[in-house]
Amino acid sequence: MRGDQSKVQVMLPPVLERIKSLGYKVFTSGDYNLNLFGIRSPETTSGAYNDLLGCAYKVDGQWRVDYWAATTDPSIYYRENPLNVKGTAILVPGQYVGVYKVDLHAGKYLALCQRNGPVTVWRDDNRDEVLDHDVPEDTGYFGINIHASSSTPYDQTRDRDEDSDIGRFSAGCQVHATTTGFRAMMDLVNKQIETHPTWKKAFTYTLLDGGW
Repeated sequence: MRGDQSKVQVMLPPVLERIKSLGYKVFTSGDYNLNLFGIRSPETTSGAYNDLLGCAYKVDGQWRVDYWAATTDPSIYYRENPLNVKGTAILVPGQYVGVYKVDLHAGKYLALCQRNGPVTVWRDDNRDEVLDHDVPEDTGYFGINIHASSSTPYDQTRDRDEDSDIGRFSAGCQVHATTTGFRAMMDLVNKQIETHPTWKKAFTYTLLDGGW
């Protein structure tokens, strides 16, 4: 039994095994060295929070994995009303190394914002409800942030529970369904910054498709 417990401590959680198998970076050294990820549902017509955001990290040398309800897709509103003339942005699955930093989302509150590097998106330009992945790719700085489904996520008197409809909260961003989930992620982000003050304050995000 003791041997099994020791093995559990060094084995990667399944989601990190999958990320590693794709040839992506996995952060294993030290506590609160965050592996932030998203898992996208294969559903292409939903306007709901049917995806997951997550974080795998160590505490006292043992792995923990947290999952939160989220969307990794733009809402139906923005599929039908794209902000960009090329089409609505749908983040392409992959790993975006060091792309994110803590900054103001939409000038309103601190979130993880795409400030340090480009991301790649599909440009869905036919203005229907279906998420199209067989469309041109576009790489650049598009403000594909990781944020809350609220303009006041740090105000606990106005907590937002999971809603069935994304509304206008995502035009391509990765969005938490609940304010408590968002704050839990940001607590971990701040914990990494506090635990490792000499590290570059940059965060990597890996998006997996529904077949992971």
